[in-house]
This record gives sequence, C-alpha cells and structure tokens, in this order.
Amino acid sequence: MSQRRAVVVGGVRSPFARAFGELRQLDTIALGAAVVRGLLERTQVARDELDAIVWGGVVLPSATPNIAREIALELRLHDLEGMTVTRACASGLQAITTAAAAIERGDADLVIAGGSDSTSHAEVALPHKLVQAAAPLALGKATLGDVIGMLAQLAPLHELVPRVPRLAERTTGQVMGEAAEDMARRHEIPRAAQDEFAVRSHQRAAAAIASGRFADEIVPVQAPDGRWVHCDQIVRGDASVQRLAQLRPAFASDGTLTAGNSSALTDGAAATLLASEETARALGMTPLAAITGWAYVAVDPADQLLIGPALAIPKVLDRLGLALADIDLVDLHEAFAAQVLCVLKVLGGVDEERLDVHGGSIAIGHPFAATGARMVTTMANELHRTGKRTALLGICAAGGLGAAAVLERVS
Repeated sequence: MSQRRAVVVGGVRSPFARAFGELRQLDTIALGAAVVRGLLERTQVARDELDAIVWGGVVLPSATPNIAREIALELRLHDLEGMTVTRACASGLQAITTAAAAIERGDADLVIAGGSDSTSHAEVALPHKLVQAAAPLALGKATLGDVIGMLAQLAPLHELVPRVPRLAERTTGQVMGEAAEDMARRHEIPRAAQDEFAVRSHQRAAAAIASGRFADEIVPVQAPDGRWVHCDQIVRGDASVQRLAQLRPAFASDGTLTAGNSSALTDGAAATLLASEETARALGMTPLAAITGWAYVAVDPADQLLIGPALAIPKVLDRLGLALADIDLVDLHEAFAAQVLCVLKVLGGVDEERLDVHGGSIAIGHPFAATGARMVTTMANELHRTGKRTALLGICAAGGLGAAAVLERVS
C-alpha cells in the first residue's frame, strides 16, 4: 500500500430540501459553490494551497457539464483545475476516492471533493420528433416549404407535450422503486419492517439535529430572493409506524414501498477537504479520518438492481483484511428501506446500534451526487468525536452499481 495516506480534514453540506421546495431557485452549480465557499470559510485553508476540485454530478446541466470547474470559476478560483465524475448515486463517493487516489499517488496534496444535484433543475427534453422537424428552422436555413413540411410532421400534436423525465433503467425500463419492490418480494421483506426502519431513520436524524451533531456540517444557503435556508427540510422527528402504515404503495398496487419508506427527490450539496496526512499536519489541520480503502462492483440490473453494496462491502473488507464484525460504524445509503434490509439480509445482518446511527437518506434526503460526501463527512466527524476506530460506507447506484469505502480514525 502507498505510504501516503489521504485524510479527511473537513466537510460541510447544505441543508437538504425536497425538490421544488426551499432550494428550488438554486441549480447544482450554485449549490456546489455555496458549500465549497462554506468549506473554505470553516477550514480557513488558503486558496493557493488547493490543488484541484473533483465533483460528482448526476443531473448535469447540458451546457456546463463540468460543474467542478464552474464551481471554481464561480468562486474566482481561476487557477484551480476541476473535474466532474458521475457514477449515479455513488458519484459523491467516487469524487472523494478519485481525490484520495491522486493524493496517495503524490499527484496532489490538498483537494476539494464532493457533489451536488438539483432535481428541481432537471432539464425536460423536447420530443425527438419536434427536434428533428424543427432543425432547419433552428439552423436558420428554413424555407417556406420546410415550414409547411415541419407542420405536417408534427401531427398528432399531443405527442409534442414535454414529459417529466422518468428515472428508469435504460436496459430494463424499470424505475428504482419497481426494482426495489422485486427485491423486497425476493428476500421476503415485509411492509412493517420497512416502515419501522424508516421511522428509526427519522428519529435518529431528528436526535442528531437536536444534539447539535449536524451543526458543524451544515452551512446555511441563501436563495436568490434573499431567503436563507438553515436546516434540513425533510426530517420528521414525529414520524410513526402508524402514520406510515396509512400511506399507499408508490410503485405497485400490491407493493410494500411507499413515499414514507423511500428517499425523496432532493436538492442539496456536500463537500469535503482531503489532504495528505503530512500536508494536513504541516498546515495545522486536524485529520479526522483516513480513507483506507474502497471498492466498486456491478451486477445485472435485470436481476437485483440495488444489491451492489452487499458485494462491494465484502470486497473492500477482504482487501483490508477486515471482517464486518471489526467495524464500529456502518453507514448504508437508504435509497429505500427495502433495499437496505435486502442488503443486510445478504450480509448476514448488522447490529442496530452501529447501523446508520444518525439516520440516513430516507430522513435526511438524497441529492444524488451529494449523498456520498454527506456520509463521509458525518462518519469522519463521528469517528473523531467518539474515538471509535472504523466506519464502513455502502451505497447502491443506478445501472446495478455498488460502492463501499472504509474510514479509519486518525490518532
């Protein structure tokens, strides 16, 4: 293994809000710039010490897909090179492990890594028939005959109405919730267990907020209209199994997944500051945790789309010579309660007291590319605060992908 260790020296995130809610006016670049600005202020790192920014994105703006560089430019970090990575819901973790690998190799000493997404700003594509028919007009080369021909091609007109994007697998046509329903049936995960898990997520996130656990992580964000958003908008401390039991199935008439035991479409951003351990100490920074290993896997999306963490976790543990029992904290991305419970069943279970100790995506929200950075920040802080030794992260992602990483407290 490399002698250089990549360590987390800081991390922040925006409040997380439902799509088309309190953060709807801010696109992914604005959200990213807000948290990177907050990170620089919190860590007091000199801008000229930074080597790069690596950023994750899923809902990428078509005109400016390299949002890493756009964030740097927004903050007048003109000399800071930037790269955007995308690995569906694991994009934020991908950004962090890409940065960690660069630090381990000696290619960089101090890197910002994170991710952001604004589902509120997802682009709605025009029907392909309209684009093709209107091309001569758009290129400024249309004749009267072209216009008449275009109008003839557009019938029937109802097919021209833009449709809301459907987050479905290209190879199967399934949305994630439908795939999670299939997994719940296959692994015999009942509705009651899913609702209980979701309630626990909300209760633990609410307790973390009340205790001040998230205070060091969240930076307030100002909307263009001047309003400030200071705290998470999705967490419900009064969630109960009784209330969740009243919700109707969301993906199948006879299903078990509901809006209550699934993560919501969310806007938000999260950023971490990574450094070589030597650089961190030379700059007077306190290393919170080292990123000791990671693994990415893939499965057939037509089989079990979201089972990836159950394969990635053993892979990274084996690489590090660890067993699941050796891990102090386990943080699993909660796309759906059913998905987490399926992963746990395959792994053989995890003690409740060390699993998602401050809640997860069901309660906090899931801005696709921000989740990995949120998890790394929370777990690094928890290791540093409690003195526990190791934390394990697991994330499922579209395309049948799975990701896992291990953090170790730095003494």
